[in-house]
Amino acid sequence: MSLTSLAISAGFMVGCCIAAQVARRVSRRLLSREGIVPVLMNEAIAAAELCACCFELIIVADNFGVATYAIFLFLLTIWWGKVWGDASACPYTHMEDVLEGRSSFKEMALLTWAELMGGCCVYRIVQVFWWLEFAETHKGRAFEECNADLQVSPYVGAAIEGIATLLCRLASKTLSVHEPKFSSYIDSFIGTSLVVAVYAFNYALLAAFNFSGGYFNPVLATALKWGCRGHSNLEHIIVYWIGACLGALLSVPIFKLPIVQRLLLGEEKAKQE
Repeated sequence: MSLTSLAISAGFMVGCCIAAQVARRVSRRLLSREGIVPVLMNEAIAAAELCACCFELIIVADNFGVATYAIFLFLLTIWWGKVWGDASACPYTHMEDVLEGRSSFKEMALLTWAELMGGCCVYRIVQVFWWLEFAETHKGRAFEECNADLQVSPYVGAAIEGIATLLCRLASKTLSVHEPKFSSYIDSFIGTSLVVAVYAFNYALLAAFNFSGGYFNPVLATALKWGCRGHSNLEHIIVYWIGACLGALLSVPIFKLPIVQRLLLGEEKAKQE
């Protein structure tokens, strides 16, 4: 594939990031800073930005390889870490807040709804861009029937999503305690590495079997793969919602275990915690 197509994909993702940043600034000016409405709007914008870019990342991965995909994903996660503020575009972070008593179930449900609306509705914008076919890599993609990444038992897929999410959340919690100078870069690298590891393994073993796709985010998985051929809606929920959310929720008590804290934080930090 030509570099022109790659440049068009990169330009689309940059455009999505700029549009989202403009939307955040407009939202801050128009909405009161008090109450839950601005928080919901911030989550919806973040989810829309995440999913729009990840739709295009699928194009990049399919046509330019996993290494190029990883570079773009790494740069995007660094950017998102700097501009999203308190938004996460991921429902299980709010579930963790409920578990730890920092939030209510109602607030968690509203935030999850806002993320789903932002992530799923943005596909129409992506579809129009693909329909215009500015790049040869977009030909036929706008109305192409999507295929599920899940080719194994939903319980195996749920275990993969859950374990990887657990590891990612433990890494994020460790970084939040240590607060190293380049914590955002390290966190981005860990998240990218986990996604790419699953993605690369999928490609390497594609002739034999596939795994779950490595989304580690229920909203992202739903926006990209809900209703796709190859799994039922129930299987989708089991893998991408129950699996990932259980992994995240398990990270809360596991991180508090003395042996885990000594391993991840060191003796001195573990005693302070």
